[in-house]
Order: sequence, then structure tokens, then C-alpha cells
Amino acid sequence: MMGASRKVACVEIGGIPMALSTCDEDFLGLLRQRYDGFLSSSRPEFELEFDLTATGVSDDDVRVRRNNDDNAWVMERGDFHARWDPCTGRGSVRQNANPYSLDSVLRILHSLILAERGGFLLHAASAIRDGRAYLFSGVSGAGKTTMTRLAPAGITLLTDEISYLRPSTGGYAAFGTPFAGELARAGENCTAPVAALFFLEKGPHNRVDELSSADAVRWLMRNILFFADDAGLVEHLFRRVCEFVSIVPVYELTFRPDEEVWNLIE
Repeated sequence: MMGASRKVACVEIGGIPMALSTCDEDFLGLLRQRYDGFLSSSRPEFELEFDLTATGVSDDDVRVRRNNDDNAWVMERGDFHARWDPCTGRGSVRQNANPYSLDSVLRILHSLILAERGGFLLHAASAIRDGRAYLFSGVSGAGKTTMTRLAPAGITLLTDEISYLRPSTGGYAAFGTPFAGELARAGENCTAPVAALFFLEKGPHNRVDELSSADAVRWLMRNILFFADDAGLVEHLFRRVCEFVSIVPVYELTFRPDEEVWNLIE
């Protein structure tokens, strides 16, 4: 690959365009296929250069730390090693050609960028109904994908797995993401103001109970995707979560798997 020209795909998630470059034509094709619908002609805010390796498998043990020498972020797992400088907005990734490795790197990077900008990634399905976004969060098996499958006609799916949240005028906005869960399809590349967040619990009856601010903060912090070992960013994130629950109504939704549950959403 010495001297080979790099090809670039610009992927815009959450309104943040990022240039992903590679010398490998097959990997470029994978990039474009994986993020079809999120490709952008916008000027990139950040750049990542990808180099491929044939070795390495995921060990599910992600390590994210700052480099003491230059304050750059280092992200490591068995299947990738990445370095990103927040001052220049540029980084490099060495990974295998597995698309799940690619997804993981982008999720980690976006979690770091959002932490600085007052937003966060949340383990939650989200969908737009009548121009407003509704979030459905919970641990694995709580019913995030079930809620999206039960959604009535006219609902726009933003994600069934990872909700992308950023501050907006007067509140927070949810954005569609390409990070798919059990539905195995990307969300729509659009955005809407967040109307409410529901934490899911399966039960024999459909019921909505408003959560106290303390419970809402505690449950949110348990379900946010954040990988970095950085006390300053964690404290900043906590303050933003407190702000979020002061603006967005947060409920516990106990539900049985039928379409009638959507009658309680609004």
C-alpha cells in the first residue's frame, strides 16, 4: 500500500460529518454500503485514516484512555487500535475489515465528541411520531426492539439500538443512526426534538409511571454509552444528564407486547 492514494467517504451522523479514508477499495465499498443513507457532501469536521490488518479478534474489552504525552485519545480492543487527537480533529485506525469493528470505533469516537458538546449516546430505541421523538431505553431484553416492531404506521425509526442525543434550542434533539440492533437495519437520517424518555419493563399490563429526577438520573447514567476513563468528562456528562431530566419528561413504561401500548406514548 506504500504510496497508494486514499479514497474518502464522508459519513455524517448526528449532524457531525466525518471523513473516513482508506487505500483499500473493498473496504471503501464496505464503508459506503454500511453507511448508505448517512453519506454526506458536507465539509468534514473530523478525519479518520483506516489501515487494515488481517489479525485481531474482538475480546469485548474496550480500553479508552488519554495519551499522557500529547493528550490524544487511544482506543483499543482485540480487533482495532485507534488514536484520535481532539485538537486537530484527526485520527488513525488500524483494524480488520470487520464492519462491527468499524461501528465500534465510530461509536466510541462520537461518544467522546458528544461528551464535549453536551450530548450522549444512549442504549435506547427511538422513533419520531407527529414530529417529535420518543426514546425507549433499557437493558438487553427489556423490549427496545419490541417497541419498534409494535409501532403503528407513520412512525419514523431513528434507531432500535443506540439513540444519538444533542442539545438543541429549548431542549434536546434525537438523531437517526446507522447503528442497528436486532432489526438489522439502519435508522432514518433525520432528527426531531425529544418529547419523552421511557424506561422499559415487561409486565402483564400497560402502565406509565413518572420517575423522580433522582431515579431518572440514575437509570440514565446506567444506560449511557461512555467508554473513557476520564473523571472530568464523567463529571461533565453527569451535569448534562441532570440538565436533560430537568427538561425532558422521563417515565417507566411497563408493557405487554401488543400494539395498544403505543396509545400511552403521547
